[in-house]
Amino acid sequence: SERPDGMRLNKFVAHCGLCSRRKAAEWVKSGKIHVNGEIEKSPAILIQPEDVVEYNGKQIELEEEKVYLLMNKPKNVITTKDDPQGRKTVMDIVGGMTDARIFPVGRLDRNTTGLLLLTNDGDLAKKLTHPSHEIQKVYEVELHTEVAPADLDRLRAGLTLEDGYAQVDAANYIARKPKTWVSVQLHIGRNRIVRRLFDHLGYRVIKLDRVILAGLTKKGLGRG
Repeated sequence: SERPDGMRLNKFVAHCGLCSRRKAAEWVKSGKIHVNGEIEKSPAILIQPEDVVEYNGKQIELEEEKVYLLMNKPKNVITTKDDPQGRKTVMDIVGGMTDARIFPVGRLDRNTTGLLLLTNDGDLAKKLTHPSHEIQKVYEVELHTEVAPADLDRLRAGLTLEDGYAQVDAANYIARKPKTWVSVQLHIGRNRIVRRLFDHLGYRVIKLDRVILAGLTKKGLGRG
């Protein structure tokens, strides 16, 4: 006996990403869809999770709904799905917000705070992490001492680090903050790049916060 919480067959076929719901109903009525090995011509039949639905002899499955979570990551949290050492991860913060198999896009160091995107959209993740797309990121950095104007100029010109030239798209003091704070805009995504740029200039990073990621801001998004 059918449980009332199944999904109608025409809706199921449409949600497999093959066609519209109207087209799906036509396919069902014309005998193109098999359910559990039998032709099923009723678009209204309710499909249960254990049912096998086939089109053209191939099993079709529901496309996972795309989920996008924007997190303002706190300090002392690591950007990974799980940690063998039992440290707090970004997935611990997400908790039970979604059943989707989301993962963090790129990573922020344990002590770096700010914007992190988590999603199950692999295509978007590739775009946001592949260097060819030149995705812009803006960081606000607090240094152990005031940053000299000449060092801002050196940053803007780009620096040659141990793994090659690092281009910086903008570097400025931050309005209404002391000159120990600098805003840096980058599109490169190399490991610990912001910290290494300032190390190279002789500064120690006290705080590092990502405030813009691919046009997304953390306005109104509290830490954690």
